[in-house]
Amino acid sequence: MNVNNQQLKVWDVPVRLFHWSLVVCFVLAYVSAEVGILDAHVLIGYALIALLALRVLWGFIGNPYARFKSFIFSRQETLAYVRAMRGGQPAHYYGHNPAGALMVFGLLALLLAIFASGLITLATVDYEGPLLFLANQVSDDTSYFFRHAHSFFVDVALLVIPLHLLGVLAGSIQHKENLVRSMITGMKKVVSTNSQHS
Repeated sequence: MNVNNQQLKVWDVPVRLFHWSLVVCFVLAYVSAEVGILDAHVLIGYALIALLALRVLWGFIGNPYARFKSFIFSRQETLAYVRAMRGGQPAHYYGHNPAGALMVFGLLALLLAIFASGLITLATVDYEGPLLFLANQVSDDTSYFFRHAHSFFVDVALLVIPLHLLGVLAGSIQHKENLVRSMITGMKKVVSTNSQHS
């Protein structure tokens, strides 16, 4: 069989479910906040927190491509990849490449900041939620600081997400593979090249 017709299972079901559920829930959370349906916003927020917790767990026990240790790269390898990407000939990775890995960890950290500030806001401004014990422990100024921080982190996410999409587009073009489809099917084509990385 021609190597170009061979397929490799890269993204397992939990990773794909996390990815697309995150997309849907983030959009719903943003829209519900914008239109003022706050009860729905809170419930969707809890769903997002559960998704993040499951993804972190899967980052330690999932398949090899899902595990965090598979896409922790040195600064040198990351810089070399970015330079090669700018030159149009980056090495191919079946899992996350160094630039994609930076985006993944950045987005996970950003989500954590959004959720933490949201829970603190829920407790100290709306007097609800699992952190309610904080309600009388912080000042009004601190409460509203976290409320503004929550909005700020969401705004940052709205700036970072288009960068992620541009990275997906660039990777799809440079490696001649449909990265969106691979996150749907879980499959990537097998490539035969000396610059291939796992």
